[in-house]
Order: sequence, then structure tokens, then C-alpha cells
Amino acid sequence: MEPTKLDLLFFSAHPDDVEIACSGTLLKHIKMGYKAGIIDLTRGDLGTRGSADIRDKEAEASSKVLGLSVRENLNLGDGVFDNNHETRLKVIEVIRKYRPEVIFMNASNDRHPDHGRAGQLQAEAYFYSGLPKIVTQHPAWRPKAAYHYIQDVRLEPDFLVDITAEIDQKFEALMCYSSQFHDPNSDEPETSISTPEFLNFLRARVADFGRPIGAAYAEGFICHRTPGVRDVLKDLV
Repeated sequence: MEPTKLDLLFFSAHPDDVEIACSGTLLKHIKMGYKAGIIDLTRGDLGTRGSADIRDKEAEASSKVLGLSVRENLNLGDGVFDNNHETRLKVIEVIRKYRPEVIFMNASNDRHPDHGRAGQLQAEAYFYSGLPKIVTQHPAWRPKAAYHYIQDVRLEPDFLVDITAEIDQKFEALMCYSSQFHDPNSDEPETSISTPEFLNFLRARVADFGRPIGAAYAEGFICHRTPGVRDVLKDLV
């Protein structure tokens, strides 16, 4: 059976990276009728709170909220995966399998070392996926564009996506990861994202990104290459 052809494919080093950083953009495009999926590189098994099995269930619940067509976990090893030939081939294979028009990648630089390393791995796989002499189960395919989303470190975005209409559903998907975020009844160790202040920070971040485009909330992205504009009256806000 032929794999599902996706319009957008989102990569994440850990389950919840996409939900935190850019699930509003994902939701917006699914509402437009596009097919989207997420590929998690690891199960997040080194996380201070919860466990890999719990994270698997949380990712499944979030996927239903988001309305994903596809979600896979490559299980490359949380904290130990490398950007090498073997891991690049695995990422190349899923790009070729689902043939997305656009991919979204981890931040190229961030507080968590896995994020920057994953972003570089994904960017290299994006390029190499278009080379037919690299042989995998599926034929060569290079998406039209690749964008890095912004994570903990406040990077300057190249473009912004209005997610005002998606903000409530974004947080609904995010809170599927109940093991990771604030729970006053939890006796697990506190982390930088399990405080109530972190959720306030997230809402403030997307509000800050929204201001330049006159939106209540927006998500920011960094271009892998400079995008072109066909109509300045329609394509620029």
C-alpha cells in the first residue's frame, strides 16, 4: 500500500517539541485541508518527569487533538543520537516515504543540545533526500522548502504565522503531555517547563510574535533559504 502523501511534515527531537513551538501553524494548515504529520526522533526517555511509555501515550493523545494523518517515532535515542550517516538515512527515508512539500525542523540553536543537533540533522537530510544516488526503499524526494521553528532561545524569526484562531487548541494539544507540565498534585522533580510560569511564558511568546503582524498570537520561523514572494499585496501582511 502506498504511504500517505503529506503536504507538511514536522520533525521533533522529542515528543512535545512541535506542540510547544509550532502546533498552531500545524493546526491552521490542517484546517485549510492540508495533510500533516509529525516524526519524533526519540521517545524523550531521558526526561526528568514521566517515562518513555507515558510519553508515547501522551503523543498519541496529542495526535488526535491535532488531527494528524501520520505520526512516527524513529527511537534514535534521547540525548545520545548523532548526526551521522545512519541517522541521516533514517530521516531521509521518512522524507521520501511521505513526500511532503514543506518540512519543519527543530531550532538550529537552543538551550537543549538535542534541539540544535536535531535541527542540523534534519536540515542535512532535507538536502540529501533529493540525491538519487543515495539509495533507500523510496525514491529521491526533496521538499520545496524547509523551515526551523523557534524553541526556548528567543531567535529572530524570518516570518510569522497568525495562530489566533488556533491558540486554544494548541494548548489543548500541549496539555496532553500532563507528565511534563505543571501539575500541583505531582510529586516528581520540578523542571524548567513544569512550572506554571512556563505556560505563561509560552502564551507571552506567541503574543509577542503576534504583535508585529497585528495578530493576538503568532508563531515564528527561520528560513533555510530566502523565500520568494509572488504578490506583495497578498503574500505580505
